Amino acid sequence: MSTKILGIDIGSYHVRAVIAEHNDEGLKVIGFGAEKAQGVKKGAITNIELASQSVKNALKNAQMVAGTRYDRVVVSISGANTKSIDSSGVVNVPSHEIGISEIERAMQMADHYANIQSDYEKLHVLPHSFKVDEQENIEDPLGMNGSRLEVQAHIIIAQKSLLSNLRKTINLAGVNIDNIVLSGYASAISSLNDDEKELGVILVDIGSAISDIVIHSGNSIIHNDSLAAGSLYITQDLSYAAKTPLQKAEEIKVNYSSLMQSSANLIEVPLLGDEGKSGEISLDVVSKVIYIRAEEILTMVRDMILEYQKKKNSDFVGIGVVFTGGMTKLEGFKELASMVFDKIQVRIAKPKALEGLYEVMRDPSNSCAIGLCMYGAGCFTPYEIDSEKKMRYKGEHLSKPKINFQNLYSDEVSLKNDNQNFTTTQNGENFGIESRATVDVKDDLLDISDIKHEKQPGKIKMFWEKIVKNMF
Repeated sequence: MSTKILGIDIGSYHVRAVIAEHNDEGLKVIGFGAEKAQGVKKGAITNIELASQSVKNALKNAQMVAGTRYDRVVVSISGANTKSIDSSGVVNVPSHEIGISEIERAMQMADHYANIQSDYEKLHVLPHSFKVDEQENIEDPLGMNGSRLEVQAHIIIAQKSLLSNLRKTINLAGVNIDNIVLSGYASAISSLNDDEKELGVILVDIGSAISDIVIHSGNSIIHNDSLAAGSLYITQDLSYAAKTPLQKAEEIKVNYSSLMQSSANLIEVPLLGDEGKSGEISLDVVSKVIYIRAEEILTMVRDMILEYQKKKNSDFVGIGVVFTGGMTKLEGFKELASMVFDKIQVRIAKPKALEGLYEVMRDPSNSCAIGLCMYGAGCFTPYEIDSEKKMRYKGEHLSKPKINFQNLYSDEVSLKNDNQNFTTTQNGENFGIESRATVDVKDDLLDISDIKHEKQPGKIKMFWEKIVKNMF
């Protein structure tokens, strides 16, 4: 059975909606819509009604392309509206074997002891290092033996008021949120490869007004930050230099995006304040304006990374810096970034190659939106406590209880519920999956709409009544 996942990326210039279908074969992008963002400034909601209309329009376009609705919704929040702290937690392991429950308890302790202001809410609790007894720097302690488990976690937080406004905006558009995800985290999911995550890398997603910075090491995030600058500043500079409206300046940036261009050729532009008249600007000036602002933004990003290294007394850059986002589409961007980040490997990343709408996945502007869909499909860090305070881990769907429908007509089907663990048996033999997962009707354990069409309604009805009785 497939799940339709909707990813909504609320940027300062565009709202992007991506619908992806997730099944046993993988993830396929089936719908995309974009709308100019209104009521949004520097990643924050400034007008709920206008922002909601932008979300509604982007979603409408995505649904028209996909031809279907969605089952799960994941929404981004800009790094400019978040903070982060580090915390640790320690628990004993009475059974001397570390399972999911022990890892979860350790993470909850790190969550509990984190010094969070009362007006802030936790978005992600991301463990990046474990210690079992005296053995340090363990990436994944699952299944290991030990009597003591310690975790170092990176916790991302946001102001409750900002999150409340975000939720109201999405709800007003007729959508209920399942998860809120840091935009840089989502971009990392869609843009980084496994080697980069394991060896450590710095991801920079340069958006229109905000540049998100995420440092990935040991398959998890160890630092995140943001810069209040992006490609929109190039548009504003071009508007000022050419004395032309912002919309025309954006067209110039997109159509004449080379950073290395030198030409005396002139292009005609409407004049700001009197679009009935026109002026001219040379391509040489356009190129210089784009180059100067792009270099300035890259230099500020580099300085923020150097400041982090100084603060942590570390020269960590991992295997290099990966750039994504709309600004990376500028011709010559990689060469400029390599010059600014001297002696550091630079890569320009597009979202991972999934099935479906090729043109959507090849556009680095969509890295965050596609990453949100991937997050909804389970492509998160090995362990985390998410925005809904739920423990998430790789392969969690494999632990959900399942029912073998081939055995529904057995005379000896029984269901047992003990501390949220259950097994199904036939003729005394176990054919189900034992799990700590909570039984949830929404997990499609049994579709009531299908039951009424079965040839043996009596036995199916009895079986369903047993499920309901034990659930409540």
